[in-house]
Amino acid sequence: MADAAGASRALVYHYFGGKQELYLAALHTAARQLGELLDPPAEGRGLERLAVSLHRYFDFVEHYAAAFVALLRGGPAYRTGEIGEVIEGIRSFVMSRIIATIGVEEPGPILRITLRSWMASVETAGLDWLEHRDIPRDELERLLIDHHVVLLDVAARHDPEVAALFDRLSREPRAT
Repeated sequence: MADAAGASRALVYHYFGGKQELYLAALHTAARQLGELLDPPAEGRGLERLAVSLHRYFDFVEHYAAAFVALLRGGPAYRTGEIGEVIEGIRSFVMSRIIATIGVEEPGPILRITLRSWMASVETAGLDWLEHRDIPRDELERLLIDHHVVLLDVAARHDPEVAALFDRLSREPRAT
């Protein structure tokens, strides 16, 4: 790591204490960058704004491909402790951005489960796309937005609040 950063090992250990601390600092930096990218645009329909945020997410995934893969495919050590907290913090942040984008204050259990399921699909699709790259990225992004719509449609059958959200999203006027 020190060599890749153009620094001596002694310098890395002086400022970070070791590889784990350096990794955590890099993870926190990446989380901040992702947070800036995922600010949803103020204009447009909910799903259009979500598509913009998804595109920005995949910009991040593509730019930091190796780290993204290592993070999501890491072993049990990556799911616990401070690294696990950072990963869950990123997921919570992404969830808050999705909720803000679709105009919901506090999701009920059906919507929360639906959105978390979609987020897992997006992560998995990102890993698969980085490995295979056998469909164009813009097509993958459209597919994932369609997944989101279908999941909301199914969830609407189980929860009147999700049904109202789905109805509202489908009736939103197009941005001009």
